[in-house]
Amino acid sequence: MKRREFITLLGGAAAAWPAVARAQQAAIPVIGFLSGRSLASDAPLVDAFRRGLNESGYVEGHNVAIEFRWADGRFDRVLALASNLVDRKVGVFAGGLDVKIREVRRAISSTPIVFATAGDPVELGLVASLNRPGSNATGVTLISAALWPKRLELLHEATPATTIALLVNPTDPNAEPTTVDVQAAARALGLQLHVLRAGNEHDFAPAFAELLLRKDIGALLVTSNALFNNRREELVSLAALHTIPAIYDRREFPADGGLMSYGASNIDQYRQSGIYVGRILKGAKPADLPFLQPTKFEFVVNLKTARALGLEIPSTLLALADEVIE
Repeated sequence: MKRREFITLLGGAAAAWPAVARAQQAAIPVIGFLSGRSLASDAPLVDAFRRGLNESGYVEGHNVAIEFRWADGRFDRVLALASNLVDRKVGVFAGGLDVKIREVRRAISSTPIVFATAGDPVELGLVASLNRPGSNATGVTLISAALWPKRLELLHEATPATTIALLVNPTDPNAEPTTVDVQAAARALGLQLHVLRAGNEHDFAPAFAELLLRKDIGALLVTSNALFNNRREELVSLAALHTIPAIYDRREFPADGGLMSYGASNIDQYRQSGIYVGRILKGAKPADLPFLQPTKFEFVVNLKTARALGLEIPSTLLALADEVIE
């Protein structure tokens, strides 16, 4: 081959290479991961989501890409972030939402969605039924509200309190059914329930100030909510400041110094979500994938916090714990 012909061929190949690379990159499916919380609070959940993808044969940066959108507790941003991902034409949506979840469901009418939620997906209008979602949405639910009577029972066993406060976010669609369930459970146990409300972080201090006015309140339940998860360190600090024993839904709270938690494993929830996303990328239809319910529950007790509160946890209760933090 003549030198001039060789240079011409080499130049043509070099010019074509970016186009080939772009075509290969475009062929990689893109997942849109949307959450009302923040990466700071949910890094372990993202790791679990990636593990689920890996189990399905997908590795981020190799044969799949993930575009993350975090509302950082500013729930007014959720719909705009969802719209942005719709405009990006991602192949599958995933992530954790409870606030504005109905609106997001309506905004994403055709692209497959894998929800990780604490609510009942049927009551929320996300799917027709758990076994046969019948639409573009499926996922993994913790149905956390149904667990609050059990949390109340555990807190009652751990403390001598006869009046217990319930902290809810009034903007959360799960707030009312959770309150009804806990009120019924309190009556069954012969307890009084006082509801505290916090719709944003500025409401925390006034809500906890009510504990000072109500001397009869001896313990606290903090409900499942993206705002509360984002601000868990602040809530744990306020509970310590007011020397109030509290139970939460996620093990991250006692890991950060809260007294105890009881709930389904969020880590397992996000791993299962990753597996579902992988199955959809391989051709499965969300309508045919049952909305999964939790199979693993964790009861965690922080004994260091109990000692700081002057509280002695009964040995019978410690025997039930899946994890005891010394």
